[in-house]
Amino acid sequence: MSDLHYMSIADAGRSIRKGDLSPVDFVEALLTRIFEIDPKLDAFLAVAGDQARADAKKAQEEIANGNYRGPMHGIPYGLKDIIDYAGLKTTAHSRLLADNTADTDATVTAKLKAAGGLFMGKLATHEFAIGGPSFDLPWPPARNPWNTDRHPGGSSSGSGAAVAAGLLPGALGSDTGGSVRHPASICSLAGIKPTYGRVSRAGVVPLSFSLDNVGPLTRTVEDNAIMLSVIAGHDPRDPASARAEAVDFTRDLDKGVKGLRIGLVRHFYTKDLVSQKEMAASIDHAADVLRDLGATVEEVALAPLSEYAAVNRVILLSEAYAVHEKWLQERPADYAHFTRERLLPGAFIRATHYVQALRHREKMKHAFANLMRNYDAVVTTSSMQVACRIDDEPEVVRTYSLQSRTPFNVIGNPALVVPSGFDAEGMPLSVQIAGRAFDEATVYRVGHAYEQATRFFERHPPVD
Repeated sequence: MSDLHYMSIADAGRSIRKGDLSPVDFVEALLTRIFEIDPKLDAFLAVAGDQARADAKKAQEEIANGNYRGPMHGIPYGLKDIIDYAGLKTTAHSRLLADNTADTDATVTAKLKAAGGLFMGKLATHEFAIGGPSFDLPWPPARNPWNTDRHPGGSSSGSGAAVAAGLLPGALGSDTGGSVRHPASICSLAGIKPTYGRVSRAGVVPLSFSLDNVGPLTRTVEDNAIMLSVIAGHDPRDPASARAEAVDFTRDLDKGVKGLRIGLVRHFYTKDLVSQKEMAASIDHAADVLRDLGATVEEVALAPLSEYAAVNRVILLSEAYAVHEKWLQERPADYAHFTRERLLPGAFIRATHYVQALRHREKMKHAFANLMRNYDAVVTTSSMQVACRIDDEPEVVRTYSLQSRTPFNVIGNPALVVPSGFDAEGMPLSVQIAGRAFDEATVYRVGHAYEQATRFFERHPPVD
């Protein structure tokens, strides 16, 4: 039982299907770990123990009767608490939604239920997926299991902390400016922002209508591909949902990278911003590993990070203020100060600036598409440095913008983060891999090849 908390989705799924692992035993092992470890992390806002046990019993009976639904059948998962689960509260970690009970499931929740997943509970987030790790809310912020004095990234903070600490094998988060990839980056996980429109946002508390995405956080690339395969697909409930063909994202994982052409975006972390030396070295080493595996890797240039950041900021803050305008006017004191200070600038962005940002965004999309005519993927950094102390607010504010995730929110292309090592203090490093629109399969292929060559996912945090 003690070995189950770091079992991968893929391995657990194979064991469950063969009858070597009981979903009931899996759930009980994780619930025991949650109650032992989560008081140190505050990753969960609500543990759904009774629901998980009922789901596990049902899954066990179905599988025993030959009704196997696929690789998520009997697998526990958690939801960032901006994602609806019918009959339970969706608080977005905010006083404003403290009594908000979901009437229906989010589409991604319904898909995980249909796949036989076992719901374990709601996970902490930065308030409304934009605030920082706030201490002036009814619930404490989640902490990083690699060092509980440090923050776990955001805004999908609880999802990252829970998966990294072995409380769950997988969880869903959201990514508007990097909020899946940030916790993945500094908690040593795999996390993807899919192509915009690939995954439905119906039943997910919005932040920025044209930037929001839902994606999984897992400990391995294979597990990530399994979860994305379940939750992806067209949904008429989401106006931005793409009519993209359903894909098994695990299909190309074992093809390797021999013959692929990969662009290395070094100027993001050596010129536009200067990353921590160990982070930069890990990206350069990742490029060398991919070369050794048979890929052609060469430096390429994109627009400066500052341009992507400016476009992202104008669009995100304009749309987020539109979502929150009424509450900000009527109940401003109910927000954490972090959240309020991030949302309010949206009130002062002119419509002309918003339109110009949208126009510039289209140019950036076309420029990246033109580059990708000659490359199968690009690699670069995600975070410029490891996590700082959670209680050092000025440093939290300063370091949150030191990243290169927003370019792929702006252009909408898929971007995956995987572990790339550890710094001298044992804190996780990471590399980001991005690709063509709706080509998550190739992004996963590159990530899996690198992950299997380096095996950083086998190291776990000292949270026990």
